Amino acid sequence: MGLTLPGEQPPASGAEHPDHGSLDSADYRTRRSVITARAAHTFEPVGRSVAAARAFVRDTLQGWGFGDVVDDAVVLTSELVTNAVVHAGTAAEVVCLRSGDGVRIEVSDRYPEREIPLQSGGVQMGSPDREGGRGLQLCAALASRWGVEYSPAHKHVWFRLDLPERQVGTRAAGPSVSTELLPLADDRVRVAVIQIDSEGAVSAWNDDAQELFGYPAKQIIGQPLTDHAAWPHTPGTSTGIADALRLSRWEGSYGIRAADGRVVPVYASHLRVRDPQGDPSTVCLLVRDDERAVLATPQRGAAPEAAHRADGQSSDPFETFIGSPAPDDLDGLLQRTVERSRDMLDGDAAFLLLATDDETELEVRATTGLPSARQRFARVPVDTGSGRYGTARMPAVHEDLAAVPGAVPLLDGTGMRSVVTVPLKVEGRLTGSLGVAAEGSGRYSNEEALRLQFAADRIALAVESARLGELERLRRGSLSFLVEASDLLAGTLDRDQTLALMAQMTVPTLATWCAVYTIADTASEPYLSYVLHEDEERIDGLKELLGRIEPPEPVPTPGARIWPAPARAAHEAALEASVRSLDDEPHHLGSGISSTLTTAASVGGETVVLPLVARNRVIGMLVLGKPSEDHFRQENLELAEDLSRRAALALDNSRLYSERMAISQSLQRSLLPPELPEVPGVEVEVIYRAAGEGNEVGGDFYDLFSIPDGAYGFAIGDVCGTGPEAAAVTGLARHALRLLAREGYSGPAVLERLNNAILDEGERSRFLTLLYGELRPQQDGGALLKVVCAGHPLPLRLRQDGSVQPAAEPQPLLGVMDDLELYEQTVRLEPGDVLLCVTDGITERREGSRMLGDDGLAEVLRGCTGLTAGAVASRVMRAVERFAADSPSDDMAILTMRVPEPQRN
Repeated sequence: MGLTLPGEQPPASGAEHPDHGSLDSADYRTRRSVITARAAHTFEPVGRSVAAARAFVRDTLQGWGFGDVVDDAVVLTSELVTNAVVHAGTAAEVVCLRSGDGVRIEVSDRYPEREIPLQSGGVQMGSPDREGGRGLQLCAALASRWGVEYSPAHKHVWFRLDLPERQVGTRAAGPSVSTELLPLADDRVRVAVIQIDSEGAVSAWNDDAQELFGYPAKQIIGQPLTDHAAWPHTPGTSTGIADALRLSRWEGSYGIRAADGRVVPVYASHLRVRDPQGDPSTVCLLVRDDERAVLATPQRGAAPEAAHRADGQSSDPFETFIGSPAPDDLDGLLQRTVERSRDMLDGDAAFLLLATDDETELEVRATTGLPSARQRFARVPVDTGSGRYGTARMPAVHEDLAAVPGAVPLLDGTGMRSVVTVPLKVEGRLTGSLGVAAEGSGRYSNEEALRLQFAADRIALAVESARLGELERLRRGSLSFLVEASDLLAGTLDRDQTLALMAQMTVPTLATWCAVYTIADTASEPYLSYVLHEDEERIDGLKELLGRIEPPEPVPTPGARIWPAPARAAHEAALEASVRSLDDEPHHLGSGISSTLTTAASVGGETVVLPLVARNRVIGMLVLGKPSEDHFRQENLELAEDLSRRAALALDNSRLYSERMAISQSLQRSLLPPELPEVPGVEVEVIYRAAGEGNEVGGDFYDLFSIPDGAYGFAIGDVCGTGPEAAAVTGLARHALRLLAREGYSGPAVLERLNNAILDEGERSRFLTLLYGELRPQQDGGALLKVVCAGHPLPLRLRQDGSVQPAAEPQPLLGVMDDLELYEQTVRLEPGDVLLCVTDGITERREGSRMLGDDGLAEVLRGCTGLTAGAVASRVMRAVERFAADSPSDDMAILTMRVPEPQRN
């Protein structure tokens, strides 16, 4: 039922539409009507009760002879019972009361707190597309009177339909209208009467037929009608002419080729009869197509297309069937179509399928009375058999599906027995199929097929237009989606992040859950690398389920393929959990069973696998899944296929990058020294930062190692340039220093030989700045250093009094000249003294036009008096980082040595 509008008060006991009489409906009943018959039935709160209620009202009113109001009564009852058993969730009691001038129908439910909105003073009840309140709008539009009554336990909604006044003996009549509103005719309306014998030949041809088409009777009689009929494959005629002539009744439009060669469009009514001898023939009544109002007998509420409504506006057959305003979206239009089709033929279910572009399959897009969650987007072939009843291209009536199992795959297992289906066609092309089904057998005949075909013809063009609009929106959305996905995938070379992006882009946009399998090489098995579900609490259960089944076969064939294993495993797991639960007390049921059932529901739908192919190799599989009994749309699968191609290349790029990065980092780590030795009586600290993302080693390097006679060699250097060439010189320098120093060479001799080795590299050589020294701890607590500074920033010595001085003199750098004359200098570190050695990444740190420089570094060092070697290195690095906001563009290395002060007692 409808809900109370905001700010309104519900009626105290009874309410009636204010435009339709007094508030006391019971008083109205006794004063105006005498009840002559009563029929009542109670319907349980299940979906099938709506169809049963419609059948109950239809049978009751037809039995009373109230055929004129049956359709209105059925429509209103359907809406009100739907509100009761579906929305309110209670049983519904339907009472039919007959009087001499009309019928009153009451629908009661047991949910009185759901209130009915009153319409008063310009308050509008909203859109007819809303679930709540639509039944009341229909009451206001169709009923003579309507209202609502409340009691403590029930709520009664009633409506009255008055019988139309008509002359005795009249079976059907249109309304009395003014002369101006009558259909126009160019001349006297001529009705061609043609009779076709059982062989399809013309056996009778009247004068109006001769006037319309130019053939005298003697010229045309005996000729097949098919020789003169222009039978198009257009909306309005989906059967062939031979089929139409064999139907018991047929109406529609086609053309007759006249004697002068032109085609005369006609509107025809065919009636199949037989003579006293039992031979069949077909009588055809034909008028000009624009005069079809003469012969057409439209359904209730549909005015002839040439007629006008009282407000002067043209009546649209599409709006007549769908209702006005029509839904502005495709899903709404399709759902309204199946509901109206079901009601029109008094069915228990209805369905509408749309054809694929190649017209080979039909996709379920709207159903009513069927398990829509299971059927939505499922696909069935257009042609399921060799005969006309095995194709969706022709109308078909199945009186009993039990006799022809599988004739309509969509209805398998639904309990439906009889069905009528008709095609939707636009310009001769199959665009869909519309069907209505009933639980009883023998419910439909060719007459219902004709009525449903007329309805299909009315909405076919609108449905196709809406479908094309939806496809255009989907294509635009897909293009934007793929552009964004490409940008995201191109923005990372991290494998794990690529896997996460692949899953996050598909869930929930394309699927309910996603899994990514990766294949390391051709000899490896697929590995479950990533799992994602739109409900994060279900990820662990999903991962466990997928881990128990064999991965999909890595097939390189493009496109999505169905993978039934997850749904089958989920079903088996749910079955096992249910069996275990039967053996346990209810309060003993653990959370594991509930989790298993939840996981089974989320994985039990359609699952597809898309190969991830990059560089002609399957590197993995993208698995997409839907919850129980749900299917994928073809458009989404095509979009997923496009995404999988991009994702595969991004994943392979990340793999290659990760492999090369691992190799690079392994080589870089080989250039770094192992753990630094502990130097007795001297604190040593090193901080190293390589510039560039993913780099562990750059052109800067450092080392500290033991040499003979209790001494230690140390070095800090900077190779010109970056990349493999610089790394090669770095490795050459570090290993040559260790080898030569341990052979007993002095500092200048070590550097001279290293200079020759660098020059021997030829074009691969790089010049090198290097600070090399030998450190000898002294017995008195100090340390003696011999250093050679070959083109490197000078080491700084911090004394206990806070003074800072260079500890060496500059000399030529290495890798430039053949003959070098280097010399070493001796420096003594007293207790509390600090020696700071850095690379030029420290001194050349810039912020705009400012540079830290040697003076800035010395100023920072002056503030480090009394600090340990580690604290000095940390403070210097912190000062360098704070000097500029940008990330460092050069490698940075800091080596600090400090002689600690003796402990005082």
